[in-house]
Amino acid sequence: MIKKNYSIPNANKEMGKQVYEYINRLAKPLGSLGRLEELAIELAEMKNEAFPSIAPAGILVFAADHGITEEGVSAYPQAVTEQMVYNFLNGGAGINVFGKQIGSYINIIDIGVASDIEHKSLINRKIRYGTANFYLEDAMTREEAERAIEVGYEQGCDMIKKGAKSLILGEMGIGNTTSSSAILAVLSNSDVSSLVGFGTGISQEGLLHKIKVIEQSLQKRNPNPHDPIDIIAKVGGLEIAGMAGAMLAAASNRVPILIDGFICTVAALLAKEISSNAFDYMVATHQSVEPGHRIALTLLGKKPIIDLDLRLGEGTGAAITYPIIQSATLMLKEMATFDSAGISGKN
Repeated sequence: MIKKNYSIPNANKEMGKQVYEYINRLAKPLGSLGRLEELAIELAEMKNEAFPSIAPAGILVFAADHGITEEGVSAYPQAVTEQMVYNFLNGGAGINVFGKQIGSYINIIDIGVASDIEHKSLINRKIRYGTANFYLEDAMTREEAERAIEVGYEQGCDMIKKGAKSLILGEMGIGNTTSSSAILAVLSNSDVSSLVGFGTGISQEGLLHKIKVIEQSLQKRNPNPHDPIDIIAKVGGLEIAGMAGAMLAAASNRVPILIDGFICTVAALLAKEISSNAFDYMVATHQSVEPGHRIALTLLGKKPIIDLDLRLGEGTGAAITYPIIQSATLMLKEMATFDSAGISGKN
């Protein structure tokens, strides 16, 4: 079912060298635009273009429910997933606001919500009605995990065919910080207590309970840390797998992936495990307040651009950071060089 070897090209380092030399001819002191210069070089290497563009962005929000909510790990009931999907579809969520601000495309995909949602704008690619409670049994079958990745891959390709020059991945699923923490514990071999945060706003008592549930679940499920599909099947989420698949689609098409917060970064780690070349196409947009996010970013090997104490998810942090990344491309396209502006360079 899953493509064993995703055809992801290497980033073109030679193009990066050419862009580096060009940036050094722009009418400004060497290195004076800091991280923007680094971003411009990385984007050029990704897209194999001297003047890369990330506009318009394509936002994919994957929605799915989690059976682990039966263990009382979230401050909100599972029904909120469905309610928030309707909010996305009606344009009232944070990602709608920020997506509109940056002029992006946006698709909402039901990949595993526990109820049926009827709306003309919804893309229904439901694998199953929510995952199973992984405290009691595997979250899903291996085949379902593979199908979720493939759905994400297809949705990523469709958005790119629509014209998206960069991808922002978002998610909605009550309980998904629990699943993400479990996945990260396996991939990082870290203590669960160092990874788990308050999610949507649980109490201190709830936090300790959440940690205990994850620890005991991992003992019961015993996912293979060297097999990302096994990890997804045993303790993962359908929307997390979908995001990973969409990232693989972006990388296969030389499209930059703007990584959002904790859950999205865990999906990025899974995508990197499935195909290591996907790493070259990822840009970490922000540092969230979830404690596991810092560990996930370190494991991924990416440095975030901003830190605004965000923890909403949905792709909002990536959308908010997008204009900064776009500034790097505009610097290349629109700034004059010393020669073209008739300005004397440094002696």
